Amino acid sequence: MSARINYEQEYNNRGNVPEHPQIFERRDRDAKAYRAAMPKAELGVTYGDSPRRFFDIFPSAEANAPVAMFIHGGYWSMGEPAMYSHIAKGLNGNGVTVAIAGYDLCPAVTMDAIIDCTRSAVLALWRRYKRRIFVYGHSAGGHLAACMVGTQWSKLASDAPDDAVAAGYAISGIYDLAPIVIVSQNKTLNLDQQSAYFASPVHWKVPAKRKLDAVVGALETSEFRRQSRDITKAWRARGCETRYEEIPGANHFTVIEPLSDPSSAMSKRVAELAQQTAAMAL
Repeated sequence: MSARINYEQEYNNRGNVPEHPQIFERRDRDAKAYRAAMPKAELGVTYGDSPRRFFDIFPSAEANAPVAMFIHGGYWSMGEPAMYSHIAKGLNGNGVTVAIAGYDLCPAVTMDAIIDCTRSAVLALWRRYKRRIFVYGHSAGGHLAACMVGTQWSKLASDAPDDAVAAGYAISGIYDLAPIVIVSQNKTLNLDQQSAYFASPVHWKVPAKRKLDAVVGALETSEFRRQSRDITKAWRARGCETRYEEIPGANHFTVIEPLSDPSSAMSKRVAELAQQTAAMAL
């Protein structure tokens, strides 16, 4: 880390986007409207004992559709699936079933526990659909999506293939948690240098041949852009297929809005990755 960087400012997403209340209002309105438009959605499908361990599932109309799991953001301490129902629209419109996952949050649990919780969500979907799960997420969910791609699944479950998550699309994530140890958000996360290191997928010995797109808004801070560049470089050096992209005109909160449009380039790319994942032989 550099003494010349104001990490508090770099990682203060709401402070860097003063219009975020209006963005959140639009998000909540669009999410509510999509739930109302999808009577076949399965809301509140549990995958564990915690009240936060559930999916909102928006099925594709196509038989045997690929399955994608979306992980919401909120600095690992806020948010819920109902805020992001409309995100499923982009993939639903491209023939992909979407499960929006809830998960346990800090400070009630540790960062390691959140990673394990998200892994439990993946395994629940694997057992329900018996196919590999494509994972995508935003902000804290971007970090968790990368963690899922970097997991050796056969070590966790004998009934799952080692690459149960073979590909992911991580949006505006933090993949090296070291800077978070020294900013105010850590009052909730309770990370120290050691726990931050081990929960940082940029350092993981990720299995070769996994795929990861790391995407970030062009209007985001230099640190968020660096985070996405760094994980694509690090994982590519370990034999993974990676891709870095900046979304023009997008800030930390508007960067995911194209996912609600089936015709957007982002939705098309994510659907392509989900379909490639589903086509892999078991």
